[in-house]
Amino acid sequence: MASTQNQQDGTIASFEGKRIWVTGHRGMLGSAMVRSLAGEGAELLLTTREEVDLCNQAAVYAWMEANRPELVFHIGAKVGGIHANATLPADFVRENLLIQCNVIDGAYRSGVQKLVFVASNCTYPSLAPQPIAEDALLTGPLDANIRSYAVSKIAGIEMCSAYRRQYGCNFVAVIPPNLYGPGDNYHPQHSHVVAGILRRAHEAKMQGADEFVVWGDGTPRRELLHVDDLADAMKYVMRAPTTHDLYNVGCGHDLAISELASIIADVVGFKGRIVYDASKPNGTMRKLLDSSRIRALGWVPKVDERLGLRSAYQDFMQILEDPARRARIGD
Repeated sequence: MASTQNQQDGTIASFEGKRIWVTGHRGMLGSAMVRSLAGEGAELLLTTREEVDLCNQAAVYAWMEANRPELVFHIGAKVGGIHANATLPADFVRENLLIQCNVIDGAYRSGVQKLVFVASNCTYPSLAPQPIAEDALLTGPLDANIRSYAVSKIAGIEMCSAYRRQYGCNFVAVIPPNLYGPGDNYHPQHSHVVAGILRRAHEAKMQGADEFVVWGDGTPRRELLHVDDLADAMKYVMRAPTTHDLYNVGCGHDLAISELASIIADVVGFKGRIVYDASKPNGTMRKLLDSSRIRALGWVPKVDERLGLRSAYQDFMQILEDPARRARIGD
C-alpha cells in the first residue's frame, strides 16, 4: 500500500519516461489526452474495457499492482446528455461511483505519484453565483435532470480531497465546461449540446429541410471548451505544484444556446430556421466558470471557437463515411 508521506505539493518536472495511465482513452477527452501526450517521451498505459473493466474492483486493483502507473489521468466515465441522464439515472450513479472508487483507491494502494480526475460543471448548484468559483460546490441544490450523475462526480471530487487530507495523496480534480471537438458522441438521444445541435443542423441541411429543432427555449447560456484545450490544461495541472484539490478549467465566456445554434448552423452551411422546443428541459440556465485558479498556473485556452466547431464538424463528416464509427452514433 502507498506511503502516507505527504506528496501534495510535488511538481512533475517532465513526463519523459513516466508510466502514465489514461483511463477512457477511446473517448473524446481520452483520445485528446493521448494526442496531447504524444512526443512527451512517456510510456502510455492504455486499457480497453475488455482488458480492464473499471467497474470491477478486483480487476482494477490487480492491473494497477501489476503495471504500476506513476501518473493517472482519470477520464473514464459513463457520460451523456440531458436525455440520457434523465432516463438512466441509476446507471449513471452506479457506474461512475464504482469506477471512481476503484481507480482512485487503487491509485492510493499502488503508490501513484499523482492523479488528475475529471469531474463536471453539473456538480455546481443550479443557482450558483456567476462566474462559479470552486468554493460554490455543495452550497445549493443540483439540476434535477442530471442529479444522479452530478452526485457521482461530487463523490469523485470528495475522494480526491479526502485522500489528500488523510493519506497525503497528490490527487486533484478538474471541472470543465461543455466540451466539444473530435471524437464527440453524436448519438441522437445521448449526445451533449454541441454534438446534438451539430447533428440536427447537418441532417436538416442534407434533407433540404426549412428548419431544425433545438431543445429548450434557447435562453440558457453555456461555456464551451475544445477538448484539446482541456487536455492541455490537465497536463498543466499534472505538472504544477497544485496547492488546491479542485480547479475549474474554462474559456472565460459563454454563449446563449440560440447564439451557439446560429454559429453551428453557419459552420454546417444550414440556411433555414432554428426552432426552439420550449416543452423540453432547458437544464441549468447558466454555468460560467471562474477559472482564475488554473490561469494562475499559466494556462490559457488556445482554440478559437469557430475553428474548433469546424474541426468538430469535419470529424462528424468522417464518422459518417466510416461504417464502423457510424454504427456507434445510432445510424
